[in-house]
Amino acid sequence: MPKVKTNSSAKKRFSLTGTGKIKRKHAYKSHILTKMSTKRKRNLTRSGLVSDADLGNVKRMLAIGK
Repeated sequence: MPKVKTNSSAKKRFSLTGTGKIKRKHAYKSHILTKMSTKRKRNLTRSGLVSDADLGNVKRMLAIGK
């Protein structure tokens, strides 16, 4: 059987935590930030976790597990 390739765009966007969860960055933090409040921009800076609904798809793209 051939090896499963890792999706190149996914490996740049996601990273694994020590406990095995998948870390991600928030969207809407790249441009047109003048109309956004400072509080909203600051909260978007923090990283988040991939939701349970998307976890299977992201794991498949990162070739984790199966």
